[in-house]
Amino acid sequence: MRLDRFAFLALSLTGCATVPRVGADLVNSTVVDLTYQFDSTTLYWPNSPSGFQLKELARGVTPGGYFYSSNMFTAPEHGGTHIDAPIHFAQGHPAVDAIPLSRLLGSAFVIDVTAQSEKNVDYQVTTEDFARFEREHGMIPDNAIVLLRTGFSKRWPDAARYLGTATRGEEGAKLLHFPGLHPDAARWLVANRRIGAIGIDTASIDYGQSTLFESHRVLYERDVPAFENITALERVPVTGAYVIALPMKIGGGSGAPLRAVAILPSPR
Repeated sequence: MRLDRFAFLALSLTGCATVPRVGADLVNSTVVDLTYQFDSTTLYWPNSPSGFQLKELARGVTPGGYFYSSNMFTAPEHGGTHIDAPIHFAQGHPAVDAIPLSRLLGSAFVIDVTAQSEKNVDYQVTTEDFARFEREHGMIPDNAIVLLRTGFSKRWPDAARYLGTATRGEEGAKLLHFPGLHPDAARWLVANRRIGAIGIDTASIDYGQSTLFESHRVLYERDVPAFENITALERVPVTGAYVIALPMKIGGGSGAPLRAVAILPSPR
């Protein structure tokens, strides 16, 4: 096999379930970045103590005559494109570093609710949305990565439009308005399908006005992690793509910055 062309992507995880082979010509395939960059515009929950901060430690030509640059960053776990580990809402369940890699790699199935979310910023993805998807595209298989497309990524990074408010602090948290996954749909999903993970192009898997975070709790009690603040889902086909979503491996972390990409099918 030539090293500059890969006929397939085959991943076997030591100590974990084997991820099926995926037909993917990485030279000719389109790779879509599903991740926002982290910078001063990155959005965080209104009551987060800070946002993303990058501090320059060194930059310039050294006494040895060569250029050198180095920075440090600080940020809350939950903000920007990130993963929620099950421990975030389920005591005793996996932290970021303990999530099996097999849950972070899988075939993508995009549930498009952009029309509903355009009419109702508090829309919650329903069991019927999943039923309709399966009538049209077949049953969501085991180990799938389900991506909920609400269309809200086009509002990023305008906090007032994306989160429903630019107000900071506890008061801002009460004013959040954006779509999410209905708890009944979350319960149906974990009871009837064995997905690897779920993602959404809003700030939370629960809708903005949730106070009980039921969808978080339902999913995480079954060890299904969530990717939040995903972007570019308009470029991902409803079926046929393959997602790789790898977080910073924070020991004991309840969440972490995430780099997620979708590998689109090669043209036939």
